[in-house]
Amino acid sequence: MADAPSAAPFDLSGRAALVSGGGRGIGRAMALALAGAGADVAVAARSADQLDAVCADIQACGRRALALPADLADLEALAGVFEQVDAEFGRLDILCNNAGAAIRTPLLDVTPAEWDRVANLNLRSLYFACQHGIRRMVGQGYGRVINTASLTSFLGFSPVSVYGATKGGVAQLTKALAVEFAAAGITVNAIAPGYVYTELTRPRFEDPETRAWIMSRIPQGRRGVPDDIAGTAVFLASDAAAYITGHVLPVDGGWLAA
Repeated sequence: MADAPSAAPFDLSGRAALVSGGGRGIGRAMALALAGAGADVAVAARSADQLDAVCADIQACGRRALALPADLADLEALAGVFEQVDAEFGRLDILCNNAGAAIRTPLLDVTPAEWDRVANLNLRSLYFACQHGIRRMVGQGYGRVINTASLTSFLGFSPVSVYGATKGGVAQLTKALAVEFAAAGITVNAIAPGYVYTELTRPRFEDPETRAWIMSRIPQGRRGVPDDIAGTAVFLASDAAAYITGHVLPVDGGWLAA
């Protein structure tokens, strides 16, 4: 006989989450949505002021919050983030790897320092965050890892070859870890946002020519907002997505379908 469905498949009560890059934009929206669904949430990023503001909003949802200011590209600091989550929550059920960086530099002008800055945060740090998080989840026999990929995980855009290379790596890593840890009760998925309006993308939308090109590519006819991504994160973190692993899910208003 099939297992009975959960009466509240999107309820995250009793779960503990960590969201990297959680101080603003998509990460902030993810953190608040997870808290709204019942999870206790730790947020990690460089800006202490932004994290404090997010934590105040999480606490307003009636959930525990933890601000973890850190340079996540520093692997020692990254390890310390997970140790602080252990100390505060005693467990980690949901890991959202959202911290990232980008440069718009043509291939022929990219320097090794620029490559390292983007790749160290987008891929190297994310890889070891998965290692830290999954090590804890294996001991519980349960976990949800949600990585932030990109349209550049699927398509080539100019001049963002460094960013695209890292996000292609995120997509492939997501699939590899999903297979490696499926039998351990851990799902690993990624969200690939389309053009979402945030502080980081605002210059693109403020340029009339670029904005017109972006909007012409989106069948829904509107730009994304962080809450469009946050709801997907709650779904992938929940029991409703228990049989979904190894997927890179575009949330793009139809961009890739057009």
